[in-house]
Amino acid sequence: MRNRTSALLAIPLLTSLLLATPSPAAAENVVTAPLAASQTAAAEVATFWLSDNGANLTAATPYNVQTAVGEIITKGSGVTPDTKPGSISPTPPLAGKTVAPATSGKVFFIGADGRPHWCTGTSVQSQYRNVVATAAHCAFDTETPGSPLGKWVFVPGYADGAALSGLYVGKQVFGHYDFDAYRDYDRDYAFVNVYGGVVSSATGEPANFGRLGDNVGGQGLAWNQPLGSAVDVFGYPAGPHPDGQRPYAGDTLETSSGLPVTATAPAVKGEELLAVESPFTGEGSLGSSWLLRYDKASGRGYLNGLTLSVADTDADQRYDTSLSPYFDGELASIYKAAAALWTGAVLPG
Repeated sequence: MRNRTSALLAIPLLTSLLLATPSPAAAENVVTAPLAASQTAAAEVATFWLSDNGANLTAATPYNVQTAVGEIITKGSGVTPDTKPGSISPTPPLAGKTVAPATSGKVFFIGADGRPHWCTGTSVQSQYRNVVATAAHCAFDTETPGSPLGKWVFVPGYADGAALSGLYVGKQVFGHYDFDAYRDYDRDYAFVNVYGGVVSSATGEPANFGRLGDNVGGQGLAWNQPLGSAVDVFGYPAGPHPDGQRPYAGDTLETSSGLPVTATAPAVKGEELLAVESPFTGEGSLGSSWLLRYDKASGRGYLNGLTLSVADTDADQRYDTSLSPYFDGELASIYKAAAALWTGAVLPG
């Protein structure tokens, strides 16, 4: 059963810079649900995705739920910070690699139609190096309130059915009560705790591969930030534009950059959103990371947005804008709840 928490555990965030503490009222909005609650369940999920040389990974299609909105309004809209600005610093992988963000990847799951699908996800710094951020509707089943999506995993740097940086099975998902109860897309974000990674061994059986943050690092997190700074958007767009053209195949990580502005989207009752110019199509790019102060040399920055949908603002039949919730203190509360959970490895030993 899903729980709505009324308080958060106090947690020491190592290597973190916490500039503001979310209010108790914000903490009450945290909802959580189990994904793979035991090692046995997690091992079964890992086997499902890794067996037959990743056949189910290869067969998955980009998720097509709420991929585009109609009209968006940028004039006269606004966002309201609810606390002082706050941030948590990114962390590098143990190996210290400096590649274009190794933290980005695909989240795979079984949709309400019973078929495998994927969105984009991002590894985020946390105490136990085990947190993934994505859009809430890439973790919670919008067709069945009270239920998460099934067989949820994260594969950073995914390519052609291979999980070279490991496959990470979701254990618990944390989101905002207003998204769960009201489908409020101002709260379309989720943080998922994952078990330690697994890979296929020489015998074809899953083998432990270490913690997510140790292997690929974790992006920082920033909330209640003033507008005026550009963000770099990273995702795996794959769907068509309204005119039918498909400029992306979803096979490789794509990037765009722009200056966010405030926006509203009546179609999803989004009243405090951010919009940024981006040519990404909706399918596949849901959950794409918006990184503030991104450093190309290290591949790290501060997560300050997640793509929830896209729009064609000039009616030329080409998507030109991505939308994200505004990251405020209530989002920080959701993150803090997820960051407090230890997960461990999928396999004993």
